[in-house]
Amino acid sequence: MLNLGVNIDHVATVRQARMAAKPEPLEAAMLAEKAGAWGITAHLREDRRHMQDADLALLAKQVRRLNMEMAVTDEMVRIALELRPHSSCLVPEKRQELTTEGGLDVAGQLEKVGRAVETLKAAGIVVSLFIDPDLAQLDAAAKAGADYVELHTGTYSNTAGAARAAELERLKKAAEYAHKLGIRVNAGHGIDYENIDGILEVPHLCELNIGHSIVGRAIMVGMEQAVREMIELMKPYRF
Repeated sequence: MLNLGVNIDHVATVRQARMAAKPEPLEAAMLAEKAGAWGITAHLREDRRHMQDADLALLAKQVRRLNMEMAVTDEMVRIALELRPHSSCLVPEKRQELTTEGGLDVAGQLEKVGRAVETLKAAGIVVSLFIDPDLAQLDAAAKAGADYVELHTGTYSNTAGAARAAELERLKKAAEYAHKLGIRVNAGHGIDYENIDGILEVPHLCELNIGHSIVGRAIMVGMEQAVREMIELMKPYRF
């Protein structure tokens, strides 16, 4: 069965637009779980543009499986050690970006990433690395000791035609290679209700992490219905 992790960052984005008390990310997370979400993902950014420290603290206490997306910094490692989420996904982060752009360069900072992975795993936290579907980065992820990689599907999601087909092939090859290395495979970024069909062709996937499209759909039909619709689309997965 392919699991769904629901990223609720943009529930907090709506709240922060008015610096209001609602909508509450925790409430969205509980509704997503009720609808069948396997896990909840939240990214505590260094600039705190959406999720706040208090949000992560509440989520860590009350959801079944919190996946904390985080930059590879001493501050974020410290917070993760305090909160003890089920898992953490190490991602690149730039202050000026609208959303995460591209995968983490594990190969270029192997020692730093490896130290973070070792520290988090020693605390019982499952560790994933958000990387592009690049074989050199997969080799580095294995050397860093990651439990999972999350393949960056943004390029696939943002292209069409031949370019999308080529990127889908890259994702398939990367998933196969990760499987041979003994690393479990997740995927995420830009996946929506229309482009998910191609993603379901990628082998060895354990979990899809999807946020923006589900939160956007939830505005129209509610969080529970939006999550159920995505889970229904994921059911044909057979790898």
